[in-house]
Amino acid sequence: MSLPLSSAIVAPFLPIAVLLAGCSAPSMKHAGKGLIEPGMTVLFQGDSITDSGRDKDNAEANHPRALGNGYAALAAADLLVHAAPDELTIYNRGISGNKVFQLAERWDADCLALEPDVVSVLIGVNDIWHTKNGRYDGTIEIYERDYDALLARTREALPDVKLVVCEPFVLRCGAVKDDWFPEFDGYRAAARRVADRHGAVFVPFQSMFDEALALQPAEYWAKDGVHPSKAGAALMAKTWLEGVRGG
Repeated sequence: MSLPLSSAIVAPFLPIAVLLAGCSAPSMKHAGKGLIEPGMTVLFQGDSITDSGRDKDNAEANHPRALGNGYAALAAADLLVHAAPDELTIYNRGISGNKVFQLAERWDADCLALEPDVVSVLIGVNDIWHTKNGRYDGTIEIYERDYDALLARTREALPDVKLVVCEPFVLRCGAVKDDWFPEFDGYRAAARRVADRHGAVFVPFQSMFDEALALQPAEYWAKDGVHPSKAGAALMAKTWLEGVRGG
């Protein structure tokens, strides 16, 4: 017997989700309670952490393969479990390797054309990582400028859109070396400023993982320091949901 779509998304993560059910998330700034309502379209955007292996040939809303295997899929599953059939339309349009300017290049097709009511963005780790490996010449100032322009463009095209800005995060292991700091903290601060300027919900993923280190070492949550494990993804989904629901 086949599982319902939402069950098919969440089933591989269930043991971890149950384990984390009692974990508290950091307090977070939010624009209001109950951000997501019946009838809305929700869009997850970002890089590989959001992409998380999604099938890019499948553009169908609410479909497990189209939602990937990460925090976005888990959060979507929870939303769909609590919604009646056809009450929510959820898309994942994250693409591995993206930086803010690459989101902007595909924003018309991968955001505005979908006419989302809620847009959640997690972006920033590649904006610093690709400067470390010589693939990009970006700076914190470029990141903040481009991010600010992207959300302003979104608000102009979709005046009633509700925005969620997720804090970029890393853990000190794997690919993440000491030379990432304190620069990376500047990217985190820039994301918060952008969220504040645009009245967005701010989801504190870095603070969340910093607190989670009291439970398990960094490698448990993200072996390479950037891409979350299943446990990391489950914790992210839990924190994201608490943010959009107002805690």
